[in-house]
Amino acid sequence: MAFVALGSPSAWASATPDGSREGDTTVSADSKGDTVSATAGAVVFDRSKNGSGQSAGAVTSTTTWTPPACYYAPKYTPAELKAYLEPIWEAESTGAQWDLEQRNKYENGGQTAGTYKDFNKDKTGKGYWWDSYVTKGREGDPGALDCTKPIFWVDQGEAPPADIPQAVTPEVLAQLAYAEIRVPSTKVQLAPQGTTKVNLPTWAWLDAAKFKPVSVTASVPLLGIEATTTAEPVSLRIEPGTAEATTFPASGVCEIRNGRIGEAYAKGKADETPPCGVRYLRSSGDGSYKLKATITWKIHWTGTGVNGERALPDGTFGAEQDVVVQEIQAVNR
Repeated sequence: MAFVALGSPSAWASATPDGSREGDTTVSADSKGDTVSATAGAVVFDRSKNGSGQSAGAVTSTTTWTPPACYYAPKYTPAELKAYLEPIWEAESTGAQWDLEQRNKYENGGQTAGTYKDFNKDKTGKGYWWDSYVTKGREGDPGALDCTKPIFWVDQGEAPPADIPQAVTPEVLAQLAYAEIRVPSTKVQLAPQGTTKVNLPTWAWLDAAKFKPVSVTASVPLLGIEATTTAEPVSLRIEPGTAEATTFPASGVCEIRNGRIGEAYAKGKADETPPCGVRYLRSSGDGSYKLKATITWKIHWTGTGVNGERALPDGTFGAEQDVVVQEIQAVNR
């Protein structure tokens, strides 16, 4: 098995997600064809049950909700935090006042709330310093600037502070896994294929073998928590690419039935109305219509300490394909 370096965040504690030793800084992903698992900060993603292939894509929430652009998770042991902060203070690039405040907070053990003594070295092996991470692919998102809390300590086995909503929990892991979900292309199979005729019902369906539930599991081995987010296809929306067309059903939404969306055309069904499809009323001329097919995926999660499934916003993924529509030619004698 090959290993592909994804980045170099701060050093890990001795019990690291990627199996490295204390002091190692490489975050790795195993790769054999498609990447099936990867570490990103303290979070490990298992994508072995995810959708794959070049045409697979991420779902878009049907609401204004999006997965978090940043989050807090374990990042440093006491020794690692010292190794990280002291060079910053010594460089004097952040200002004498800020450096003094930071020293008082993490090193000198001031008397005010939220201060620590000697980087909490007396708690080595009993907890971790938590810091913020930016979710991969969201670096330019304004939401990535929301995690402004200073580095804080969490004892092993204790919950993170309640006033930090982005602190990693099974629910936050489920939301991060949502962003990693990949679903198959929504290119539908058509009959007639590629070229159809004006007023001829065109059957549409999806390959049942490809459209099955997919899932991603996100975990933080340092904390012993995980969550699995699952996406299941529930319906297909057909948009013909022109107003001069009718869809079957009239809503254009084909519900999943008996584990499949639409029905494959078979010989002898030419006079039947397809359960899912389209009838074009005008020729596409010298060009083609852009038929758009969009799958809606029902998304839910379960995780450590959670009984039953919990819902996340539905997601959609769509694609366009060309459909040539010709006039039916008739010869009068």
